[in-house]
Amino acid sequence: MASTNALPPTGSGLVVSFGEMLIDFVPTVSGVSLAEAPGFLKAPGGAPANVAIAVARLGGKAAFVGKLGDDEFGHMLAGILKENDVRSDGINFDQGARTALAFVTLRADGEREFMFYRNPSADMLLTPEDLNLELIRSAKVFHYGSISLIVEPCRSAHLKAMEVAREAGCLLSYDPNLRLPLWPSPEEARQQILSIWEKADVIKVSDVELEFLTGSDKIDDESALSLWHPNLKLLLVTLGEHGSRYYTKNFHGSVDAFHVNTVDTTGAGDSFVGALLCKIVDDQSILEDEARLREVLKFANACGAITTTKKGAIPALPTEADALNLIKEKNVKEGVPEASKTRCLIL
Repeated sequence: MASTNALPPTGSGLVVSFGEMLIDFVPTVSGVSLAEAPGFLKAPGGAPANVAIAVARLGGKAAFVGKLGDDEFGHMLAGILKENDVRSDGINFDQGARTALAFVTLRADGEREFMFYRNPSADMLLTPEDLNLELIRSAKVFHYGSISLIVEPCRSAHLKAMEVAREAGCLLSYDPNLRLPLWPSPEEARQQILSIWEKADVIKVSDVELEFLTGSDKIDDESALSLWHPNLKLLLVTLGEHGSRYYTKNFHGSVDAFHVNTVDTTGAGDSFVGALLCKIVDDQSILEDEARLREVLKFANACGAITTTKKGAIPALPTEADALNLIKEKNVKEGVPEASKTRCLIL
């Protein structure tokens, strides 16, 4: 008889991810400023697009909704989505604006700093009329960030898409993905990020975002629960090398990290989110079952960890086999008995 704690299968329901896709230019060496970098690797990026590809790479069904420039970079990005089995019928092309670019500084520890070129870029010009509403209505999960809230008309498109998804019965998933350089001010960022907070069913924040949104330098349960709202089903706080914490109405806890040789943290949070969503898309009861949720979060932590071992997000996103191998390696190192392996982190 199969353990009820086993990792749930990847669902067949559609995850629609809304927002920006862009080109990241990543230095060929770590630990230098943009000016000092001898060269850059061109890497497709944008958190919502990363999540869509993460879902597809893990065997799930995903679509991306957003706007790209009608230029070589835009068509390249659309091609990358198709190559990665992400539906592209939610993509629009703008003839008057370029695809967004971001130059990413990699510090020696793999953490990032950003400089953006988007004034305006095509993603900012998505309108409510551009939306493929039938695609959004066909989703089981609708995922989004906060960058699409910064300016009109994209903000109105974002709000419309959320409204349509909610009316269609989608699970709403929110990762604010704070990028302060893009906002007019920290105060505006905090206000707008929180303006849609109570609409979401699942919210994931990083430790840095938790500090920013709460105004506290404490990363503890009290601080996290100050972000709770009555309609929320799951609140997640990712802690990098310290794993992740989870909060629901009935239980909360933490799941250990996987320790790997970190090269570039770009996309780790997106990989984590994609792993979570592809496991709960067909079975939201997992959110009410702590044992099964812990298995999913252990899997998500493994996916996030693997993503940090290569430069750039999309090339580093793992398959399910990659993640299961990392989990198995950790079990072997820790001497976990075979019969206990599905339960090792939930005791």
